Amino acid sequence: MKRLTLLALCLSIVTAFAGSYDIEEFTASDAGTPDSYIKAEFGGQLKTAPADEVSSLQDGRLVVRQKFTDPFGEQPTAYQLFQGGKGDLSKLVPLKAEGVEYSKLVTTRLYARRGMPFEDDIEKVYFDGKAVYIPGFTTAVAFVDGEMVQLKADDASAEEASAEPSAAPEVASSEEEECDDYDPDCEDEDDDEDKVDVAGDIDESNAKADARDYAVSDASENATDRFGIADEVRFWSAIALSALAVTSAIIGVTQQMEGNKASDAYDDLDKLHSNIIDRIKTDCASDKEPAACEVALKQFASYPTSTPYSLADLERRMEVNKNTRDSYTLARNLWFGVTAVSLTAAIVLFVW
Repeated sequence: MKRLTLLALCLSIVTAFAGSYDIEEFTASDAGTPDSYIKAEFGGQLKTAPADEVSSLQDGRLVVRQKFTDPFGEQPTAYQLFQGGKGDLSKLVPLKAEGVEYSKLVTTRLYARRGMPFEDDIEKVYFDGKAVYIPGFTTAVAFVDGEMVQLKADDASAEEASAEPSAAPEVASSEEEECDDYDPDCEDEDDDEDKVDVAGDIDESNAKADARDYAVSDASENATDRFGIADEVRFWSAIALSALAVTSAIIGVTQQMEGNKASDAYDDLDKLHSNIIDRIKTDCASDKEPAACEVALKQFASYPTSTPYSLADLERRMEVNKNTRDSYTLARNLWFGVTAVSLTAAIVLFVW
């Protein structure tokens, strides 16, 4: 029963943290501004849209969810939904999450990839009632009801997005121009490919920059997965640590009970020892040499019990009971320490 209670506590804590990925309210008061994807209709601005109406948008309508962050950190991050006319979405890829209600995607944070910091969710997301559109992205991830889900395009959209223009014919090595480091008019071809055109097509420039970022991110993500910190490994590691915490807690309670028995036995013998000492002092009070009398009685006298024993035997039994009590107390503290560390680590892995 204790094991089930502890596991339920861990799961409740995990559920509480998982709920923070949801956007509970859309409270931003900033004005919505149109762009090439969404068109304004009233006064050059967009109007706010209720979250429960996004799933039933009419054709030709679009909703953008925008994140507003205070650069100075004085105000909390806020979100708002804005509605307008659908612009040119031909350069965007429609993303969907299989098996997930569309309305939940409207109210949950979206990320470029898993493992990103909690506050680094995507700032601008578009909804047309059927799919999700994110400029510069062909995939995304979200956390719905504590589970990670992936948003991706269908096969046809993915192939269209990944299609690349045919490469230019290769130039023979003998015809390639070798650039001098001091010649400003000669530039390497590789350098040209890495340059971003800030004066031309901004969407194309953003796509190139994102492509380089994704390549580095994917390589890093693949490397970290190989070292065993994937979501599944973290989850099952947390379950194992939870089981260890429960087991160590039960053992710690058992050690506490055994220690209490040894402590009670020691207290009983200590009370008997005190009574015997008082009796020896009383008997030797009228002797010519009380001190010598007490030494003699403590060393040689035996006392009638179920098993007669001397005072020295009694003191040896007391020492054994004391050592036993201390041993159980130390074991209890160690097992309870294992419980605390394991439970803390399990909660961290669940939340991570």
